[in-house]
Parts: sequence; structure tokens; C-alpha cells
Amino acid sequence: MAPKLAAVLVAACAVLLALAAPLLAGDPDMLQDICVADYKSIQGPLRVNGFPCKREANVTAEDFFFGGLAKAADVYTGNPVGSAVTAADVEVLPGLNTLGVSMARTDFAPSGGVSPPHAHPRATEILFVVEGALEVGFVTAANRRLLGRTVRAGEVFVFPRGLLHFQRSVGAVPAVAISAFNSQLPGTQAAAGALFGAAPAVPTDVLARAFQIDGGVVESIKSKFTPK
Repeated sequence: MAPKLAAVLVAACAVLLALAAPLLAGDPDMLQDICVADYKSIQGPLRVNGFPCKREANVTAEDFFFGGLAKAADVYTGNPVGSAVTAADVEVLPGLNTLGVSMARTDFAPSGGVSPPHAHPRATEILFVVEGALEVGFVTAANRRLLGRTVRAGEVFVFPRGLLHFQRSVGAVPAVAISAFNSQLPGTQAAAGALFGAAPAVPTDVLARAFQIDGGVVESIKSKFTPK
């Protein structure tokens, strides 16, 4: 085979492989044992894939400790959905910086407390039910298929990264779930809040066409969400 032809074939194969490879976003790989987040060194809101590292000489065991998951969150006072999340991510647990993992506790009011449809753009979630029972499910992107079931205490369910999913308590007692994520900051985008509580607002006619409802209904729904 002529050298030029061989080079062309190699280049073509490389392009095909690049196009066939899935595009994935994830946390950066570690280049050191630890990189405890140094919150004090941040200037302004800008940061890229994590926080600056604290000098190792200043690191303590407390940087790797968080006791917040031991306490139940209030799911009754001024809570329209009947659930509350306590996150253990890099924003409250500096030792997680660059480690690519985090957790969260979700408390549910009995008989209908719901974690509304939402997605985690940077992480797959594995959920372990500690108490009570939850109806859970996620919707596939390819064909909008709902995959769901009831998960009881001691059981586990997985929500793939980036897919809309929900949880709802179905028992007569409060439910508690612990979630683990393969990201130090998985992010949460609630479907309803993102669409009806965005700032600046998503145009009413866009939402009216998308949901095939009247513009007045859209405005009524928007009034229930406070833009962030």
C-alpha cells in the first residue's frame, strides 16, 4: 500500500473513531492524593472544574467530615412538595474536591411527598431507601419511556446521568433516602423550576406552544415560582 494512501486511511479511521466515541462530561482526574477546597482563595463566582487546593499543611480531618446527613430536614413548614434535600457535596465538604463523589439525604412527608422531576447533568445517582417506601422512575431520552417501580427500605434504584427522574413517598410513614453520585457537584435542574422560574423568563408563548396550553395558564404557573 502506498504511504500516502496508508496515511489517508489511518486519518479516516481516526476521524470515524472520534465521531463514534460518546461525548461524556465528568469530574477531572486527580493529580495528587488530596485537593481540599480552599473556599477563602476564590475571587468572585468563577471557578473551573473545582476549587483551588488548600495547602496540605493547613488540611485537617475536619475538611473530610460532614455531619449534616444525620438530621432530618423539615418537609412540612412552607414546603409545597413535601420533600427536602440535604446535600453532602464539595460546597459543604471541602475534602471532596477533585474526588468525583458526593451524597445527599432526601426526607419525604408520608403519602405523597415528592421530589419533582429533575435531572443531574453531571452524575448518575444511586438511591438507597433507608425508611418508608418510594415510587420512583426516570424517562429515557430516546423514546420517552418511563421506567419506574416501588422501592422499599433496604432497596436500591439507579437514575442514569442527565435523565429526568422523580421520587414520591407511597407509605403512611415518612420516607428517607440516601443518594450517592459520581460527581463532587452533580448539579440539579428541576424541570418545572427551570422552565417556569427562569430569569429572564422563558417567553410565555414558547411554553404555551410546548405544553399546548393557554398563555394564561402559563402565567398562572409562572406566578408560583420565584426566579433565582
